[in-house]
Amino acid sequence: MKTINLSILLSLAVAVHCVPISQVTVQDEQFAESYLKKFFNLTEETGPTIRRGISPAVKKLTEMRRFFGLQITGTLDADTMAMMKKARCGVPDVDSARFSTFGNKWQKNSLTYRIENYTPDMSVAEVDDSIEKALQVWAKVTPLRFTRIYSGIADIMISFGRRSHGDFYPFDGPDGTLAHAFAPAPGIGGDAHFDDDETFTFRSNSGYVLFMVAAHEFGHSLGLSHSTDPGALMYPNYSYGNPDTFVLPRDDVNGIQSLYGPNPDKDPVQPEPQPPTTPDACDSTMVLDAVATLRGEMYFFKDSFFWRSYPQSDTPQQSLITNFWPNAPVNINAAYESKQSDNVLLFKNRKVWAFSGYDLVPGYPKTISSFGLPITVEKIDAAMYDVDSRKTLFFVGRDYYSYDETKQAMDEGFPKHVDETFSGMTSKVTAALQYRGFTYLYSGPQMFEYSMGSGRLFRVLENSYFLRCTNF
Repeated sequence: MKTINLSILLSLAVAVHCVPISQVTVQDEQFAESYLKKFFNLTEETGPTIRRGISPAVKKLTEMRRFFGLQITGTLDADTMAMMKKARCGVPDVDSARFSTFGNKWQKNSLTYRIENYTPDMSVAEVDDSIEKALQVWAKVTPLRFTRIYSGIADIMISFGRRSHGDFYPFDGPDGTLAHAFAPAPGIGGDAHFDDDETFTFRSNSGYVLFMVAAHEFGHSLGLSHSTDPGALMYPNYSYGNPDTFVLPRDDVNGIQSLYGPNPDKDPVQPEPQPPTTPDACDSTMVLDAVATLRGEMYFFKDSFFWRSYPQSDTPQQSLITNFWPNAPVNINAAYESKQSDNVLLFKNRKVWAFSGYDLVPGYPKTISSFGLPITVEKIDAAMYDVDSRKTLFFVGRDYYSYDETKQAMDEGFPKHVDETFSGMTSKVTAALQYRGFTYLYSGPQMFEYSMGSGRLFRVLENSYFLRCTNF
């Protein structure tokens, strides 16, 4: 029976879920088809199966969106395309869990590796250092030990190649797939291949840091598959990291130790830095760094992450801040959306960054004193645009300032005590926003709901109220 082109099925998926066709091009459909075949095992489907219900293309789109924490609709939209076009590992996303494994591991703790050739982007010494450091990421938390050999067949053979390079999994040129590796097994098992059409770097984020790519791939070489944790090294998409300060995240530690156990030689006198943990929306003790609205969506910031909440979705999408805004700071103090400039502003200590879409606005970062704040103000604890007064409120300690965005000047008569306007708020405001006719002031793990007009307190809620924690 005649095979239906998968791009047609993707078009049907768009139409079924009421997404404007103009948002999706033929090129998008073809790209999405290739992506889903490569990473989510989408297969060709014959005509009659379309009439049996949801098509395989829609199912695979839904699977892909669930894996990456996107709104689960099965639609091919801008967010889906943006995620698909991120630089990433070439290993398929087979499981939808935090850490996961291929189900096999090395049956020994002493492994060998060999670097067969080198990329012209870096010196031989830089490649050698990057590979060694990437392997040590895993050795630090397990009994595994790695020895380099210079001839013969090693457990982990490392090479750089372009396009078709001898393993039936061709690379795709610059960007897209950066590398791939094979799970422990005889023959090609454990080997790691890097796309030499990429620009690999030693430290700079002007290309792809080889250490970060290699450390991820060696996770596969040791038996780990991809993780849905956006903070994990084994998350499929590339994230920049500094090799000198990198610490393996908790999700990856849990994964690799489930296969090999902990490092028995860990020094109790000089312990390693604690593995960073991805914030949990269901943590009742969590204190958010900042909250903001942006074009009808809600953003919740914590450490290096933020949750993006869609009105139509029950589950917020969690991402690294720098994956969304590459030039943004992390561990921010405050954030708000400027209605006048249509920018989102992020504050950290004495500086402010403004972003238009993903891009840093020219001239930023600036000092917070550029708003007219006193030089004695060392940081802003929270910020919020007030719809009624059309002013931006900056919360500092137990006081707040009013900023006129049109005049680009502070209003006279400020600062005022917060509880002069918001009754009962005597503690420091740690985050703030307005939403659907109410003002929400966060203080520690609690959120206070106020009337926008009168400043009357209605309810005290947990700060995860809008995060729609799935454990509730």
